[in-house]
Amino acid sequence: MVEEPGRTVVLLAGEIDVALRAHASLALSTALRRDLPVVVDAAGVTFADSGGIAFLIQFRALGSEGLDVTFRALPPAIVDVLDILGVRDEFACAA
Repeated sequence: MVEEPGRTVVLLAGEIDVALRAHASLALSTALRRDLPVVVDAAGVTFADSGGIAFLIQFRALGSEGLDVTFRALPPAIVDVLDILGVRDEFACAA
């Protein structure tokens, strides 16, 4: 996670899974505390299990509660799962 002036960037890389729980909690609480726009950059993700998808959905929920949350570079494996779940359109992606 990078705390930039004016926004928080959550950088995801490698496997995002249940082992990410502690880091996910920290990222979510930091984003809430800072109350600035959030960019979730998933360009480096190689795998996501249900825990990783849940993490993304939690960030999306923050967006629906008023925090500006944008997703960047969601890999095909994640997009496919979001399509299956029927929530792909809820994930605003930046270029």
